[in-house]
Formats: sequence, C-alpha cells, structure tokens
Amino acid sequence: MLKHNFSAGPCILPQEVFKKAAAAVLNFNDLSILEISHRSKDFVEVMEKAQNLALEHLDLTDKGYKALFLGGGASMQFLMVAYNLLESKAAYLNTGTWSTKAIKEAKLFGDVIEVASSKDQNFNYIPKGYTVPSDVDYFHFQTNNTIFGTQLKDDPTVSVPMVCDMSSDIFSRKRDFSKYDLIYAGAQKNMGPAGTTLIVVKEDILGKVSRSIPSMLDYQVHISKDSMFNTPPVFPIYVSMLTMEWLKDNGGIEWIEKINNEKAALVYDEIDRNELFEGFVANKEDRSMMNLTFNLVNEDHKDTFNKMWQEAGINGLNGHRSVGGYRASMYNALTLESAQTLVDVMKELERKA
Repeated sequence: MLKHNFSAGPCILPQEVFKKAAAAVLNFNDLSILEISHRSKDFVEVMEKAQNLALEHLDLTDKGYKALFLGGGASMQFLMVAYNLLESKAAYLNTGTWSTKAIKEAKLFGDVIEVASSKDQNFNYIPKGYTVPSDVDYFHFQTNNTIFGTQLKDDPTVSVPMVCDMSSDIFSRKRDFSKYDLIYAGAQKNMGPAGTTLIVVKEDILGKVSRSIPSMLDYQVHISKDSMFNTPPVFPIYVSMLTMEWLKDNGGIEWIEKINNEKAALVYDEIDRNELFEGFVANKEDRSMMNLTFNLVNEDHKDTFNKMWQEAGINGLNGHRSVGGYRASMYNALTLESAQTLVDVMKELERKA
C-alpha cells in the first residue's frame, strides 16, 4: 500500500504528478526528460511555463517581478541574498535553525541586526513587538519553520525591502505577495523534488551594491539568461511545473488553503483533546499549518505509539533531533485521509493506555 507520507522534505507530491513525471522519464517527445537539451525548444517551453505559473500563483504577473529556478537549494540563497542586496547592514528575524544559518552568511557581507529571536525557548514561538530599523538594506525572515513547527501568520509592516524564505509554506495559503521584494523557496516541500529553488525577485531592488558579484551568484545575470546561465536542474524544474499545473487545475492557492486548514485543525484538535499528547509550540496562534510538532506526555507510550503508526502505513513522523517527539508535515499534496489516519492512531493509543 502507499504510505501516508508525513516527511518534512523531500516530501509528498501529488500522485498524478508522479505519473506524468514517470512517463516523461521514458518518453518526452521521443527523448527522456532526463536527457533532453536544456536549450531545446521543448525544455525552454517548460522553463517559461514554470516561471509564468509561479508568478501567476503569487499574483505577481506584470508587476515588475522575475521568477528564477536555480540550483544550490535555499541554503545557497542565504548567501546570494546578502551578496546581491547587503551594502552596509540588514535586519533579520531569528526564528529557527535556518534563520540562524542565513544570519551567519549575511555577516560575511555587512552588519546584521537581529531584531528579535525565539532562541531562548528553543524557537517554540514567533517573536512579536520588534522594530525594524528604517536604515537597513532589507529585512529578512521566514514564514514557516520546518523544524520547530512555527509559522508567521501576518505580514510584517516595514519601510524597507522585505526578503523572505518561504521554503516550507510556498503556495499553501493566500497572502499579499506584492509586499515582498524577494521570495525564495526550495522545491522539496510544496513544489517538486530536491534540486531546484524558486526565487521571485522584484527587479528594481537589484544592482545597488557596490561590490563585484560573481556571475553564478548574481541575480541579474540569471535573469538575463532566463535561469539558463548554466545547465539548469531540468527534471526538478519539470516536476515543479507539473505540481504548479496540478495546483492551478484544482483551484489554486485559495482551494488548497481551505484543505490545509481542515487537515491542520483535525490534527491539532486531537493533540489538544488527547491527554497523551502535547504540542511543542507555546502559542496556538504561532502553530504551523505545514509542520505540526507534538510530543508524548509520557514516554512510556513511545514504543507502542511508534509501532502503531508504522503499522498504519504512516511514514516520516519522527521529529527533528533538535526538538524530539513527532512532526507531522502536511504539505499541499497530503490528503485529508492521511491526516485522519494519524488522528485515528492517536485515538487508538488513548483507548489502549
């Protein structure tokens, strides 16, 4: 049977996307998608469609933005953002492991002001009430924290360019994406397999730093070459295009947001109701809709619970080593049935305890 895949990433993708991708591996206009030239008409059309779909889903078409698909993962963007935008100083919100890594890279290029951090409680909340200075080059933050299960629900109000890592909740909920000047997201959460990263950047924020930027790290170079300055990750881009097609065909972000909210409510309600479990995140308003973190109140139930969810066909439920417990990653392609299966196992543990 197919597993109920709660893995944090690489993660679950739609079954129809797998079928189309598998067929293209065998035959994509008489060649395999794995062997076609990235300069061929067939793949140029794939790239253009992927770029257009990304902008369409974010409602950023014809608004001065460009969509790029690059290699190196979101971790490469920690470096590229600072290389391209940090002239003197930047502001960062520290809400977890990946924010900490982004801050480390930015410090190579200028002063970094950490406007707030939730490190004092192992990142189990989203800081609030902080002030972003008006004289920084940009403000960087993450909308969702995969490891700790927190999510920033409201867009910050700032007077400087806003840069955001949306790796683990891109395309999952509606928001005003035009407030953001640069968005980046690794594909392997809500978009495709590992191997490519989506960058959506407002062109007028580029070209303002005084340093020389290596070509491979220069957004303007990649824009001028339509993400083909070097050989792009063809297959991950193709699968990302298929996933964005799937999302569009079913009703877009507005459609999937309702389902995501329903899945998250189902599992969180059980975490709160069932006395055998407790949530990791301190404040309910900070809970992630994508990565639901929770623990057993009594570790004596651990072996029994682990055996039960594995026998139910659940995969990838163990929490990250820095948090422990459990993490149910419920990205766009995870079905309501899978969420219900997890809840059923939690209820069954309660009956057995």
